[in-house]
Amino acid sequence: MKHIENHTVRWHDTDARRQMRPSALLALMQETSNLQFVASGRSLDAIREEEGVGFILSRISFDILRPLAAFEKIRVETFTCRGHGYTFPRGFEVFCGEELVARCHSLWALVRVRDKSLVGCADFPLSFGDEPEIATDTPIRFRVPRGLAFEQVGERRITFADLDYNMHMNNTKYPDMVSDFLPDPTACRVVGMSLAYLREAAYGDTVTVERAEGGEGVYYFRTKKGDAVCLEAMVRIEKREQA
Repeated sequence: MKHIENHTVRWHDTDARRQMRPSALLALMQETSNLQFVASGRSLDAIREEEGVGFILSRISFDILRPLAAFEKIRVETFTCRGHGYTFPRGFEVFCGEELVARCHSLWALVRVRDKSLVGCADFPLSFGDEPEIATDTPIRFRVPRGLAFEQVGERRITFADLDYNMHMNNTKYPDMVSDFLPDPTACRVVGMSLAYLREAAYGDTVTVERAEGGEGVYYFRTKKGDAVCLEAMVRIEKREQA
């Protein structure tokens, strides 16, 4: 069963080109899924406080089919898909009128707060009614082509403003962080992104950012704490027309 919320794109969610930032779009989609839990009478905060478990994003891929501007009216639809093992899939579709403007597929894990152990789907049934998984042009699982040379392109310190209540960088912050390290963010538009969250980046950490060009408008990124990889990302871009 789909849960639907109507939203208006905020002016402060747009970038220097007056287009909605990828992180703002991702946050709005996830806010819609949060509201589905609230509507069911079982909010994420209540699940954490009363049942001692919390959802953590493992992988997510999304396509931005056309840019969104400030004050556009959009409809966000979200739905769970059939889980398996320790993986809870969820999909999203974003419409402007009847036009599909963005789509997203995500994979979540459920962990016990006290010891970070995983909870299986069979032990935590959801009552939302599953829908079929949707396919994105940007694959949710990707392989970095062999032979690509990664170069360090910068560092990013994790600040208090980045944190969620788990005290690590909220997953919705990563798309903008990665976009900042494109060769020239002002000259392109992100049309798709796939993110694999491998390790937490905690308050006060400084991660190094590495980038490799994959050709045909594709870039690959890694963030690291020392030698440990925290994030792997695939970013699809198209060149923007000059104003």
